[in-house]
Amino acid sequence: MMAALLAGASACSGNSEAGTNGEGGTKAPDAQVRVTPANGTGSVRPDQGVSVASSGGKLEQVTVAQGGKAVPGDFTPDHTQWKTKWTLQPGASYTVNVTAKNAKGKTTTTTSKFSTQKATQTFKITDITPQPGEKVGVGMPIIVTFDKPIANKANVERALEVKSDKGDTGVWHWMSSQQVVFRTEKFWGSHQNVTFTAHLSGVRGLKGVYGKTDTTRAFKIGASNVTVANSKTHYMKVNHDGVIKKFPISTGVGTTTEYTTTSGLHITQEKSESVTMESPNRKKGDPGYYKEVVNLAVRITNKGEYVHQSVGEYDALGNRNASHGCVRTSPTGARYFYNIAQRGDIVNVTGTSRKLANETDSNGWVFWALSWDNWVKGSALH
Repeated sequence: MMAALLAGASACSGNSEAGTNGEGGTKAPDAQVRVTPANGTGSVRPDQGVSVASSGGKLEQVTVAQGGKAVPGDFTPDHTQWKTKWTLQPGASYTVNVTAKNAKGKTTTTTSKFSTQKATQTFKITDITPQPGEKVGVGMPIIVTFDKPIANKANVERALEVKSDKGDTGVWHWMSSQQVVFRTEKFWGSHQNVTFTAHLSGVRGLKGVYGKTDTTRAFKIGASNVTVANSKTHYMKVNHDGVIKKFPISTGVGTTTEYTTTSGLHITQEKSESVTMESPNRKKGDPGYYKEVVNLAVRITNKGEYVHQSVGEYDALGNRNASHGCVRTSPTGARYFYNIAQRGDIVNVTGTSRKLANETDSNGWVFWALSWDNWVKGSALH
């Protein structure tokens, strides 16, 4: 590994302090410092970063700067190597200053300068969900969309950093070559801050195409809203930060697939005081056709499933399934659920024959429908 780190390296040593003789008056050898890229190198690939290695001593301090801004990096535990944490900016000049000490405490200083190649083609992020500063639910994913198909997914994924106040862990999953989604292993901890940073400047996304800029997005996790809607008992339990309320419901009547509510972990996507709903794949006059306005509607899938206030048929609530696929509830239950709802809340529907996990390509935010093992398989870093 050392030979790979030293390839093309510069071994220029600068001024040294007075040395200390070893045993029998023999002078201890100076620490030898090698910096990659070599001093004076131009057109360095920005995704290669900076490596510093020391032989005959330990690295005391390494500073890499571009335009007066320090570049983050990490030492190995034995302090004989150091490497930049992220890739470098294309078309920029860098200065490296290193201090090392040998076994007798003698200091060696080294300085190196180089420049990176310009990016003739670039890629960038076109959309990030959630929005800046948005307060979301504990099931909220981070959805990142790029303007070009990404070939080197591992390079890009390695540059995506997520930090939360409570240290939640999660994994990225590639939904396509242009979209990657972050989901936690368990739900986010409630009431905390999350920061997502894409360290894409200098990342090689595909041959000859580099990320141009870094991007940061900060948002908040709000209350923990986790609802279980049971199509067999015809009740839903809403757990709002540990306070549980129970409301009667009626789910899909089940006469057809589209009139069967999907079972699984749904993510709330949006809400509206009123929504006009019309039967899919049917026109006016067909059997089963409907068009009606529903109130207090919270969307849970792309195909039109909502939690909403029942439009009549209040006798079905708590007794039988009679809806066109949505989760209907009472005016009291609908108002409570609507008022606390935020994007990213969890609604777990149970007891139906139609599984959300079978519709991951067509029903929207179905990321929690995948098991954790299957979710991890979608990572380029495994």
